[in-house]
Amino acid sequence: MVLTMITRTECLSYIETLLEPTRFQDYCPNGLQVAGNEHINTIISGVTASQALIDAAIDLQADAILVHHGFFWRGEDPRVIGIKQRRLKQLLMHDINLIAYHLPLDAHPGLGNNAQLAKVLGIEVDGTIAGTDEPAIGLSGRLLSPTPVSEFAAQLGQRLGREPLVIEGHNRPITTIGWCTGAAQGYIEQAAELGLDAYLSGEVSEQTAHLARELGIHYFAAGHHATERYGVAALGAHLATQFEIQHQFIDIDNPV
Repeated sequence: MVLTMITRTECLSYIETLLEPTRFQDYCPNGLQVAGNEHINTIISGVTASQALIDAAIDLQADAILVHHGFFWRGEDPRVIGIKQRRLKQLLMHDINLIAYHLPLDAHPGLGNNAQLAKVLGIEVDGTIAGTDEPAIGLSGRLLSPTPVSEFAAQLGQRLGREPLVIEGHNRPITTIGWCTGAAQGYIEQAAELGLDAYLSGEVSEQTAHLARELGIHYFAAGHHATERYGVAALGAHLATQFEIQHQFIDIDNPV
């Protein structure tokens, strides 16, 4: 079998053009975080650069790991010790590139987490939710038909494989909804200002329940990991098609 390879530079240049990471003020470096093999034939994608994902990439003899949650977050301990040392050691020993995109992958209109989640849930996108971020990260849209809260919650559980936490804000069915994957529960106020029936994110804070009830908007916490599986998988599949290389998405179970 003839193996197709691309250079790391070629791969990164293409992704940078696609996701435009310089448009975002992010909490971590986007792009190449750990340099490995200069040529890439096999990419493993996953939500987070955990030890389990690194082990899977080693087993599959991958040249690169593509993730949404990488390393070197703002405010973390900069020392290379403990878990960080063990993860980096394995990447360097096995010559594996670590490539990570955070907010740029949330926001991409086609391959992004929010766009991909809309496809999974059958939501028609018709706008954005900016919050305090520029460019806008969250999206808004419409369900195919008015849907009772309990029915939409059941659909979330079935399609995402995780039962959501539901805070009811009114007694009307859902027609319009806003969403932003991960830890974006803070956008609930912007969603309410837009007059949306519901807002969906991955996580929930103590104040979120009170805001939902007082603002009169349904809130769904559907899981940080569960809502963010789709963007990185879509990007990896896109790269595989674009460059005729190998790609496999590895879903490391995470109930959060």
